[in-house]
Amino acid sequence: MIINSQTSQPAQLQENQHTCGEILDNRQDSMTDTKKEEEVQFLEDESPEAKKKNFEEVQTKVVLAPAQLLWTTEANGSVLLRMDESCPQEAITVHQMFLTSVQKYGHLSALASKKKDKWEKITFSEYYHLCRVAAKGFLKLGLERFHSVAILGFNSAEWFISAVGTVFAGGIMTGIYATNSPEACHYVANDSRANIIVVENQKQLDKILQIKENLPHLKAIVQYSGALLNKLPDLYSWEEFMALGLDVPDKELDDIISSQRANQCCVLIYTSGTTGMPKGVMLSQDNITWTAHHASRAGDMQPAEIKQEVLVSYLPLSHIAAQIYDLWTGIQWGELVYFAQPDALKGSLINTLREVRPTSHMGVPRVWEKMMEKIKEGISQCGYIKRKLVTWAMSVSLEANLRCANKDEENSFLFALADGLVLEKLRAELGFTCCSKFFSGAAPIGSETLQFFLGLNIQLYEAYGMSETSGPHFMSNPKVHKLTSCGKVVPGCKFKLANVDKDGIGEVCFWGRDIFMGFLNMEDKTKEALDEDGWLHSGDLGKSDEEGFLYITGRIKELIITAGGENVPPLPIEDAVKKQVPIISNAMLIGDKRKFLSMLLTLKCTTSTETMEPTDDLSSEAVEYCKQLGSQATKVSDITGEKDKAVYQAIQEGIDRVNSRAISNAQRIQKWTILGRDFSISGGELGPTMKLRRPVVLQMYHNEIESFYKE
Repeated sequence: MIINSQTSQPAQLQENQHTCGEILDNRQDSMTDTKKEEEVQFLEDESPEAKKKNFEEVQTKVVLAPAQLLWTTEANGSVLLRMDESCPQEAITVHQMFLTSVQKYGHLSALASKKKDKWEKITFSEYYHLCRVAAKGFLKLGLERFHSVAILGFNSAEWFISAVGTVFAGGIMTGIYATNSPEACHYVANDSRANIIVVENQKQLDKILQIKENLPHLKAIVQYSGALLNKLPDLYSWEEFMALGLDVPDKELDDIISSQRANQCCVLIYTSGTTGMPKGVMLSQDNITWTAHHASRAGDMQPAEIKQEVLVSYLPLSHIAAQIYDLWTGIQWGELVYFAQPDALKGSLINTLREVRPTSHMGVPRVWEKMMEKIKEGISQCGYIKRKLVTWAMSVSLEANLRCANKDEENSFLFALADGLVLEKLRAELGFTCCSKFFSGAAPIGSETLQFFLGLNIQLYEAYGMSETSGPHFMSNPKVHKLTSCGKVVPGCKFKLANVDKDGIGEVCFWGRDIFMGFLNMEDKTKEALDEDGWLHSGDLGKSDEEGFLYITGRIKELIITAGGENVPPLPIEDAVKKQVPIISNAMLIGDKRKFLSMLLTLKCTTSTETMEPTDDLSSEAVEYCKQLGSQATKVSDITGEKDKAVYQAIQEGIDRVNSRAISNAQRIQKWTILGRDFSISGGELGPTMKLRRPVVLQMYHNEIESFYKE
C-alpha cells in the first residue's frame, strides 16, 4: 500500500487539541474552507507582487535538475530519484511543502517558545514570513549557492527559522552538535564550506572565535540568544541579522526559490563519527519533503485538519531523527512544536512535558532508560502501601499488554482498574496525559525498558533508519507494532536482506525516495554504501518475520569474531546482563580476535545536574539493590576493586545465568570488571545521541582489556 500524498481539504481545521478536547484559553480562530486565493496568508509587509501570486502558480510541477546517477558527492550535484510504480508521488521542494502548509494551516500556532515564564507562539503564516526574512539576511551576508549555513546551539525557533531560511536562500543547512569541541566544529564548518555560522550564545560563539581564522569560506556569525558581549566585525545579534535583508527585493529571493530543484541538496547531516571521521550525508529536497510526508504518516502522525499534533523539541537537531520529527514533519502536517529549555536533559524536560502535555513524544533509548530509572527511584521512596499498589498495577498492565490479543473479562476489569486508579496518575506526573504515541529511535532499545513502560501502559513504538535514509525507513505505530521489532517498512520504500545465514539473519538494505544523495566529497565511502543497483547497505544485521516486521540483531562492524572463528553479536548478551543485574548501567562485550569473551561494566550512578557528568554516588535504585544483598555501599568506589564481595558475587551469579543460556561455550563471558565511572557524552564513551562508541571505549580502556588476556 502507498500512502496517498494528496490530502483532502476539510470544512474546518480543528484547533490545538493538546488538552484532549478541552478548549485552551489561547485558542485561535479556526480556518474555514474559503477560496484558495484567500487561504494563503501573506503578512502586510510583504510586497504587492508576492501577494498577487496565487497558490496554483507556486505549486506548478517541479522540473528536476539534469542527472545521470542515483548518487553524487558534489554539493551542487543532482541525482536521479527512485520513482517507480510503488512510489510515484510528485517531487516537491521544501518551499512548496511549506507554502502548502501555509495555505492549509496559516492561522494555526506553529512554534512556541518560553520567554520570561510565558509561552510565546507564532503562526504558520508568521513562521513562513520570518523564514523569508532570514533567507534575505543570509543573501545580504553573502551566502553562496550550495554553500552552507552551520547552526550551533540548542533547539529554538531561531534554529528552525535559520534552517528553513537557509534552504529558501539556496544554501545547504548544516547542524553542528552543541556538545562538539572547537576542533569538531571546525571539521563540519570547513567541510561544508560554511559562509555563515549561527550560534546560540557566548559559549558556542567562543568555540567559533577560536577557529574562524581557519575557515576560508566564513563571512559572518550570528548569535541568536543573549546579548553580544563584544562588538566584533561580521558578528551580528539576531535582531541585527533579521533587519539586514529588509532592502533585498522579494523578486531576488523568489527567483532563487524558483530555480531550486527537488533532486538537489538542501541539508547536510554529519554522522557522529563513532567509527571514524564524521561523514556529511547529503539530503535532497525530495528526501526531506517525501520523508516528512510518508514516514510520519506511517507513524500515525495526524494532519492538523484531523487533529493538530503537539510535541516538545529537545533532542539534538543536528541528528536526523529530531530534525525530521520536529522540524520538517512539523511543517508538513501543521504540528505545534514547543521548545524545551536548554537544560532539558539535566532535569527540566519533565516540567516542560507537564506544561505542554504533548500528543506525541520521541526519545532515544538512553532517555527512556533514564526516565525509567527516575520513576523507579520515585517508587522506591514511596510508603509501603503505595509502593505495593504501584507494583501491583504495573504487573497487571504488563501482563495485559503482553496478552492484549486475548484478554478475558476479569483481566480487562483488573487492567482498567489498575490504569484508572494508579497508572493514569503516573503518566500525568510525566506529562503524558494526552500522549498517544511514544517513539524510540537512533539506537536499539532493551527489552527491560520496553517492558517497564508497558507496565505504565505506555507502548514504545520503535523506528529504524539512518541519516542516510533521511530518518525512519521502518516505523511502528499504534496499529502496527510488535515487542522488540522496529516495525514495518514505510509504504513506498523497500528493503531486502543480503547474505542471509541459516538463521535468516542478513544485512539490511534499503531502497526508496528517502535514500541519501551521497557523502559530501567522499566518493569511495559513497560507493561503499550504495551498491551498483542503488541499494543502500546499512551495515546492520536483521531478520524479518512472515508479517514483514523487522528485528535488528546487531551491526556487522560490531560483530565479534573470536580467535576460534565464532561470530558473536554483542547486543543480545549485553542486554541480557543488564536485565539479570539491575545495578549495571552499561555493559560492553569484548572478544574480537580473542580466545574468549570478557566484559566491561559500569554501575548506575547519579549525574551532576551542572555538568551532566556521572558522579561517584550510586543511584537510589543501585543503593536499594545493594541493601537487598546486605551491602552498605552508597558509592561506586565502595564497590570497585572487589571491595564489596556481596555485590561482586551477585554480578557473577547474574552473568552465570546469562552464560547458562549461551548457545555455545564461545558465547560465554569468562572475565569482567567494573569501571570506576559510568559512560557519558562528556567522557567520550557515548556519542551525541548517547549511542555507545565502541572503538573509543576499546582505546580508552585498553589496559583493563589487556589485563583480561594476560597469560
